[in-house]
Amino acid sequence: MMLHDFITAHREQIIDRARARARERAVVRSVDPRGEHGVPLFLSQLTEVLASMNGVAAPNGPGEKKITDSAGLHGQALLRDGFSVAQVVHGYGDVCQAVTELASELSSAIRSEEFQVFNRCLDDAIAGAVTAYGTQREQDLMGEGTERLGMFAHELRNLINTAVLSFDVIKKGTVGVGGSTGAIHGRSLAKLRALAERSLAEVRLEAGVPVTERVSMVEFTEDIEVSATMQADALGMQLTVGAVDAELVVDVDRQLLASALSNLLQNAFKFTRANGAVSLAVHGTKDRVLIDVCDECGGLPAGTSTENMLRPFVRGSSDSSGLGLGLAIALRAVRANAGDIRVLDVPGKGCVFTIDLPRRVARALD
Repeated sequence: MMLHDFITAHREQIIDRARARARERAVVRSVDPRGEHGVPLFLSQLTEVLASMNGVAAPNGPGEKKITDSAGLHGQALLRDGFSVAQVVHGYGDVCQAVTELASELSSAIRSEEFQVFNRCLDDAIAGAVTAYGTQREQDLMGEGTERLGMFAHELRNLINTAVLSFDVIKKGTVGVGGSTGAIHGRSLAKLRALAERSLAEVRLEAGVPVTERVSMVEFTEDIEVSATMQADALGMQLTVGAVDAELVVDVDRQLLASALSNLLQNAFKFTRANGAVSLAVHGTKDRVLIDVCDECGGLPAGTSTENMLRPFVRGSSDSSGLGLGLAIALRAVRANAGDIRVLDVPGKGCVFTIDLPRRVARALD
């Protein structure tokens, strides 16, 4: 029996088993698998994908996009109903267990090609639900006007939860490392690192006294390039870093400058089109050092002010993820180093963010 025929024939049993597994877990409430955007819809869309593919694993088809989109609605609905992100993940995991256990009991073999498609669709559903859940959570936090410390705590908790849960799913072998859940895990870790860097910068800024040191822009850029390249690879983007003049030197608080540049790169990766490119270039004039971060966001929406983009809680696109603090903190960090940030809009292509710093002039005693 083909897998889509098996699921169709035993649909109610699979739903009942998934519901029973949810009830067995020690949680306050269980996800109701009969919900509008829950297990029943997932099973219906899964059988459509399996039937159309006829067991051939052809990724990223329209059927799988439907699964991701509807799972996103499911994640949003569960948040509104008071469920946790863990319940979102476990709810879809219950489906996998229910199908495999029932198939084993009925001695119905599942072909490996079909099981690959099943796991990929399950992976897409989990990724879609968790991503939408996290986005909705951030929007709710902003709407509630939570104080800065509360925002930090919630953002930190959500990122850790997502990283732990996605790792747990990968560790169990339900989905592969290279799939959508693995990508979410990587993005969660990258966001945790960015959050830590941003918080350290805030602490330094609140202290009010930058710790200035002589910084070679060659070495500084090489350090930034390592972590930025890893993030670009994880997102399927290309990062280009130009050669840096060995004579370019600045007197800055290294931590603050690193945080500022990391925030600009994070922003560039976030808004650049899929499979696009981000570039980093460092060049100088007689008395200035300029650091350019170019993205491929397509340019700013009509009426958007480049000055307003650097204000807290302002975002330059319809993407509402994140708290809108990165660019504002970057500006504060650069100004603490006697520099400034400029934004150039290139309509139809993207934006160029430039960090402008005073250059250390070589002296005979250096």
